[in-house]
Amino acid sequence: MASKPSKPKPLTSSFILFLIALLVFTTYYLRQLHGDFQTYPKPSTNYPGWYDVVSRRVGREWFNIALVNMDDDEAAALETKGRVVKVEMGPLDEGLRWSDLFPEWINESSTKTRCPELPMPEFGRYEELDVVVARVPCSECEGSGWRDVARLHVNLVVANLLVRSGRVGGGRPVFAVFVGCCGPMWEIFRCDDLVLRVGDSWIYRPQLRRIKQLVQLPVGSCQVSPPLAHSGSELRGAEAYATVLHSSEAYVCGAIALAQSILQTNTTKDLILLADDHVSPQSIHGLRSAGWKIKRIRRIRSPQSRKNSYNEWNYSKLRLWQLLDYDKVMFIDADLIVTRSLDHFFTYPQISAAPNNKEIFNSGLMLLEPSLCTFRTLMRRRWLVRSYNGGDQGFLNEMFPWWHRLPKRINHLKFFRSDGDYEHRIAEDAYALHYLGLKPWMCYKDYDCNWDKAATRRFASDSANERWWRVYDGMPEKLRRFCALTPEADARIRNNRVKAKRAKFGDGHWRIKVNDPRQIHLS
Repeated sequence: MASKPSKPKPLTSSFILFLIALLVFTTYYLRQLHGDFQTYPKPSTNYPGWYDVVSRRVGREWFNIALVNMDDDEAAALETKGRVVKVEMGPLDEGLRWSDLFPEWINESSTKTRCPELPMPEFGRYEELDVVVARVPCSECEGSGWRDVARLHVNLVVANLLVRSGRVGGGRPVFAVFVGCCGPMWEIFRCDDLVLRVGDSWIYRPQLRRIKQLVQLPVGSCQVSPPLAHSGSELRGAEAYATVLHSSEAYVCGAIALAQSILQTNTTKDLILLADDHVSPQSIHGLRSAGWKIKRIRRIRSPQSRKNSYNEWNYSKLRLWQLLDYDKVMFIDADLIVTRSLDHFFTYPQISAAPNNKEIFNSGLMLLEPSLCTFRTLMRRRWLVRSYNGGDQGFLNEMFPWWHRLPKRINHLKFFRSDGDYEHRIAEDAYALHYLGLKPWMCYKDYDCNWDKAATRRFASDSANERWWRVYDGMPEKLRRFCALTPEADARIRNNRVKAKRAKFGDGHWRIKVNDPRQIHLS
């Protein structure tokens, strides 16, 4: 006879309560392993547009997010998975102005010169981030609001968070998302690193090595940028000096002298010259002989310049950003000569330059980073952004308001404020001399002919003139002929000497006997 099956024992209520408690504890513990509870709980069914893009790039739906310059309501409305933390930036000084960060003058020789401080978060509280989301302060989407301290503050906070959370040498990717129609400052977050724009959300995966370098620099031109060095493991791309000739051959001699002066410093960089079709084949041959590698270009008109003005085609300088064979290019105008090696300044980022006046840099010598998307952006924006002088310098200062100050002696402007000083001597420690006014090859070799005109006397300097002719004397004879004095130029100089004599200019340069062999060859 078969035995009866035994009855199962009923579960006790205490055991059921134990299972429930275990389930709750396990759920809590697993969530803690992934980080803190989300500060702003919400259903994860309607993520923002950028979330899916970043999720695919990161390779998971759950990641750590920091919010910058976003209020509690915006944060609460943000539907995401993962840990969300709101960054406490600290308040800006309400009296801080852009002119405080980019003053007209600083004492470059003083070690006590310091920039105002922009408050930064306690970065130790925000580690191992995957994404930094920031709302960008912006008064208008187009054409204004670029010199905005609050905007710079937010961008630098984001940059610092990324550097401290990511691995500069590679590895785990980190992203920045900027919310607002203005987008980020492209001086910091360049367009090359833009992954995608979704509505008013701009998604970037920046190169952290470059960002790390930027956050080590002063916050403005209120301080000279300190020397920057490459790490031993970092590979440097090709680098070049460059100049541009367009519309005439008036600066061919200057470009030849510039090349010769650079080569005399034993540079290791390439020399690239961009020339339009107004530069003759004969001149191109001479420029090649001087050391330039030639690239032919189509010139670009300055939209706000007057017809036939001196700066009508100065936007041709934008072609420099098309030199994609080079990581960095140092542009130098053809009315400069280099007197000391500039090679070590290539460690600086775009845009690094010497000051001009007020908050602007002088575009006659500047370090830039070629980029096709930067070139396209400049070409597109040239129709919308107004240049204060109608030329490239005004436009580039509007496009790159956050620039990095190099010492004035890297681009020593031949300019003197005192009329009573008849010496106008140039300091011996200058790296490059910028010949404002009438150019040396447009004068006699004997003295600076800017002395002979009331309007140009502030640009006159015999010591600077002598430095340029020293380069000329070191040229091969076949290159000197490109600096020949034309009959028209000789007549202009003679006429100005007569006027200076009639005006009885106290410096007395009009009394100097001329021995310039170029003038003698005209007789």
